[in-house]
Amino acid sequence: MKSHSTEQTLKLLKEQKIITSSELAKKLGVSWNTADKWLLELVIEGKVERIKKVGVTLWVLK
Repeated sequence: MKSHSTEQTLKLLKEQKIITSSELAKKLGVSWNTADKWLLELVIEGKVERIKKVGVTLWVLK
């Protein structure tokens, strides 16, 4: 993941505490798939936690 997109994603998570891929995509002007990919990469890096709920996946900082 690019450093700039990582910084933007983490900044939004710090501000909002919880975010969905759709919200991130809308705020950063990227596709849902791109936002989801960035968030999954942050999960792999151990910076973000993925919480699956019925009908939605939430993302929070660890």
